[in-house]
Amino acid sequence: MKLELAIFDLDGVLVDTAKYHYQAWKRLAAELGFHFSEEHNERLKGVSRMRSLEILLEVGGLEKSLAEKEQLAEKKNRWYVEYISAMDESEILPGALEFLQEVKAEGVQIALGSASKNARLILDRLHLTGYFDFIVDGTLVSKAKPDPEVFSLAAQVLKVAPEKCVVFEDAAAGIEAGRRAGMFTVGVGSSQILHEANIVIPSLDQASFKSLTRQLPEHP
Repeated sequence: MKLELAIFDLDGVLVDTAKYHYQAWKRLAAELGFHFSEEHNERLKGVSRMRSLEILLEVGGLEKSLAEKEQLAEKKNRWYVEYISAMDESEILPGALEFLQEVKAEGVQIALGSASKNARLILDRLHLTGYFDFIVDGTLVSKAKPDPEVFSLAAQVLKVAPEKCVVFEDAAAGIEAGRRAGMFTVGVGSSQILHEANIVIPSLDQASFKSLTRQLPEHP
């Protein structure tokens, strides 16, 4: 199996920015006069920014107009960007840098496939941008995973057939998006959640790219 393109999701695969989303939502709740717990925050995972805000307002028993919601969502995002702007290389997840280096050494192209509009800022802060041949982020796509747009665009721009691509994802929706794009999929995290992937690994520091490619089936 000769792969030509490895596409990585960002959050949960290369870095963990979930804590900064939580800090920003918690700060917004405090400003609105109520406590927003980690248990409450679980309800926001995989949910859009505006829906997340609506859940937060439900927790606080508050109602806001559409204009007020837009202002609150913008404030939350401003705080989130403020937090991630202070990130550094120490926040790269274990094994992620070495894994990217191995993929590069194998002569395989690397792309990012993330819905985050802040993906480039995060990669810059972590000094990882140079590893990527192309970056697909929330400024280039309009459809969220499990729609395959984010992965298909990367393959299209880099002129690689889908069946020669492998996607690394930590979310079930991302695995589904990779499968729908006609690509091989590697789940990074729980095998219970990511069981639809071709292969599941606990984290990038517990696998090598070369050994993974040997385990992939004949076809995606």
